Amino acid sequence: MTMRIAVYGATGMIGGRVVAEALSRGHEVTGITRTGGQSPAGGQEIQGDAGDPGLAKRIAAESDVVVSAIGPSRTGGDRREYLARLRNLAETLGDARLLVVGGAGSLLVDGTRLLDLPGFPEIYRDEALIGAEALDYLRGLGEGIDWTYLSPPPVIQPGERTGVYIIGDDSPVGESISAEDYAVALLDEIDRSAHHRCRFTVAN
Repeated sequence: MTMRIAVYGATGMIGGRVVAEALSRGHEVTGITRTGGQSPAGGQEIQGDAGDPGLAKRIAAESDVVVSAIGPSRTGGDRREYLARLRNLAETLGDARLLVVGGAGSLLVDGTRLLDLPGFPEIYRDEALIGAEALDYLRGLGEGIDWTYLSPPPVIQPGERTGVYIIGDDSPVGESISAEDYAVALLDEIDRSAHHRCRFTVAN
């Protein structure tokens, strides 16, 4: 079934691959970016910010699925702006479904978050804390908002699209995944609709 999918952060490493995977499956895709840059994969492009309530409400009303492929600032900006943008997407969602490209730091190993384990890279800690807070926020939403949070394994980077991956819930199921296969998993979730109001994770 063809779906209308909106992707915020459509020119990023993950967002661009989500756009490409969605288009390859015949879905209608609208990419939203703050810079207005064209996604290499194509699709309709809109310049805008996930924090704009008017834009977010309009995009959601025209979409079956909204994908948040944005993340906390890595260039010295206020990382908490990410939480405000995610909250705006959730609050303006209407009847659409929200898929969130999440972080790995909140995954659990024997009940302890990765970000709380000894040896977790300090350079990623603040970003991981924001990602964990985002997950907590989503988990606190009511039944009326249909969200899904997809955590990658600790390592995600450009690579090969194999179409093969392992699925888990709140604990890591592997050390790495290609950005291409992460996009495959996210689109599989959109097409199959197996995880609602919860987090899941994947790995190669």
